Order: sequence, then structure tokens, then C-alpha cells
Amino acid sequence: MFEAVARLGSMSRAARELNTVQSNVTQRVRRLEEELGISLFERGRTGTRLTRAGERLMPYAARVGALLAEASRTARDDGAPLGTLTIGALETTAALRLSPVLATYARAYPGVDLVLRTGTTAELIERVLDRELEGAFVCGPVAHPLLISTSVFEEELALLSAPSQRSIASLLARPDLRLVILRAGCSYRQRLEELLARHGIVGLRRLEFGTLEAILGAVAADLGVTLLPRSLIGPIWRGERIKAHRLPAAEARVETVFVHRHDMLCSSALTAFQLHATKRKARFG
Repeated sequence: MFEAVARLGSMSRAARELNTVQSNVTQRVRRLEEELGISLFERGRTGTRLTRAGERLMPYAARVGALLAEASRTARDDGAPLGTLTIGALETTAALRLSPVLATYARAYPGVDLVLRTGTTAELIERVLDRELEGAFVCGPVAHPLLISTSVFEEELALLSAPSQRSIASLLARPDLRLVILRAGCSYRQRLEELLARHGIVGLRRLEFGTLEAILGAVAADLGVTLLPRSLIGPIWRGERIKAHRLPAAEARVETVFVHRHDMLCSSALTAFQLHATKRKARFG
């Protein structure tokens, strides 16, 4: 109840979400404040606002909720893959690799409701750490004390431009060169900036887009350059509209890994998914 009031900013809105009466929410919150000996909310005509003590408590409330949900799933898990499995993936991974994996998994385990969330590497790792996702496909390497990382496949990255840009050398010599990138936290964005920095190119203007489709459209319109898996050109985006410039192997190779928390008991649905993806690893390439 504390978490709902804090998130919604109102006792009444929290009561509606929790399908109870406002007096019950108010009483429970006051009891919590009495137990802790502190005020958690500043109450006003327009609603409630967290005190500093409430702000300090809020992350723990979110963690408790996630742990209770995990405990409930674990108690009901008898070894048969059932229930909801929520995983994350880079947008490029979802577009290129996951459709056949998800389709065959869904056929093999019809009792699992599969939910896929896309995001940047940084966003997905944070969601796994916060227990919002059971696992995620992200750009490796990943070294975190709370995460187990398993290599899944490798991609070949390429510098993508409009077809009029004939070579990397001429492309990098453009005085109006701009980067077409995803939001901060994108691993390909970071790699592109590092690659250009090795060529002495820094401080370029950026065009930031929220979707892969928008990025490829901007590159095709010659608004700038981006770095993405070469295999996107053809099956996902028509090759004649984008030119893929090959990079040296050391700069082109990138590993995609699957990460999950080591202190979170793997559900039967997640265990089956990992085995299923591993069996298909040889087909990723």
C-alpha cells in the first residue's frame, strides 16, 4: 500500500488500484508510520508527497514487492514450464534472431505466456537487476557481481551510410558528418563513438532516435552514419537504400550474451528457454 500511494501520489487512487476503500489504505499507512516512528508522506489538498524518509524507504518497497512475486512464482513452480516469462532483448536482437526461437519455444511450451521487452543494453541490465525481467539478451561482455552471463552468438558490425558514401575514408572526411544513434545506454552507440575516437574524430553532432526503423530511415536519407549489425541489411532493411561498410574484424565483432541474476531462482520456464536457445545457438550466425 505504501508503494502504491507513493507511486500514484494519492490515497484514493491507491485504494482504487488495490480494489479497497480509502480508509483501509490510510489506516495501513499510518500503522506503518507508527511502527517506524517516522512520517512517510506529506499530506495536502492535492494528494500526498513522500518525505525524505519515504524516499529512502521506496526502493526497499519495490524490492520487497519483486521478492514476494518471485516467491509466489517459485512456490507454484512444480517443474513444468508454466506461467509468465518476461525477458528482454536489444531491438536488433529481437528483429534478427529471436522470432524463430520464440516461435518454437511457444509451440513447445504452450503453458508459458511469453513477454518480450526491448531496450538498450544499459536499460535491460538495470531491469534484470531490479527483477523486472527474468533475463535479457544484451551486448557483451557484461561483468557484474550479481549477474550470470552466457554467450549466445556473435554479430558482425558495419558502418552504415547512404549509398552515395562510397568508402569509410570519404565518409569520415565529411565536414558535416553526424551520428545517427539510439538514446544513451545503447552499446552500439558507445562502440561507434569509440571507433571514431580512434580515428581522431570526436565531438560530432548527434541525431538521436527512439527506434531502429527511424535510425535506418535517417541513414538512408543521408542524415548521418550509424553502427549496427551488418545482417540487418537485406532481411530487415532493403540493401539498395543502405550501404554497409565492412570494418576490421577486431572492430566488427560483437558478442550477444544472455544475462540473469545469480541470486534469483530460475523458473522452469526460464530454464527451458535457456536450454531451447542454447540448442539453436549453432543456427545463429
